[in-house]
Amino acid sequence: MEIKWLGHSAFEIITDKNLKILIDPFISNNPSSSVAVEDVSPDYVLLTHGHSDHFGDTLEIADRTGSTTIAIHEIALFVSKQGFDTISMNIGGSIVVDDIKITMLDARHSADIDFMEDVVPGGYACSFLIETEGGSKIFHAGDTGLFGDMETIIGGLYKPDIALIPIGGKFTMGPFEGALATKWISPKKVIPMHYNTFPIIEQDTFVFSNFVKQLDSNIEVIILNPGETYSD
Repeated sequence: MEIKWLGHSAFEIITDKNLKILIDPFISNNPSSSVAVEDVSPDYVLLTHGHSDHFGDTLEIADRTGSTTIAIHEIALFVSKQGFDTISMNIGGSIVVDDIKITMLDARHSADIDFMEDVVPGGYACSFLIETEGGSKIFHAGDTGLFGDMETIIGGLYKPDIALIPIGGKFTMGPFEGALATKWISPKKVIPMHYNTFPIIEQDTFVFSNFVKQLDSNIEVIILNPGETYSD
């Protein structure tokens, strides 16, 4: 399995059976993006919410590749109305696609589709737990602040192996809150995201790593540069 960080909150996951999952494909307008939008050809696109820096190039990718968009009901309905294949979900639900189990979990963040001339309702922000064919569990937290269910439900019930956690501050958790969320979720490994894309969310990953080590030294912190891949 490979996890490639494309910058911001965009990740490409390639499973052992070569299924390609793209999460929050903010690529063409992303100053930290490591790839061109033409370089990605996912089977599925997962959207955590409707903000432009997460919805990104979803429609262009669907039009070119025929990918299926998986999102909360309101966003899936919006994409469907543009003529593309979708699977709608809601928080707490799970689906299985090509032997991959995807569970939609909570996040605390605004969620409306904000790139239209008029803002369109986008339901609720969410996070995703992806369980691959080999049994690895990857948790993408989306944009979020701290909330207690990270410990009691996400960590206690779902037990991710790898967590992708925002640390940029201002719009999401900062380094300390991200580290505390990591402790609560208690994955084996954590990869920070949603930082250094723009000056307003610049962060030093050493600070985040140090907080994680202080809170739980058993969790491995993996720092990726945009374009780099972690293989498990």
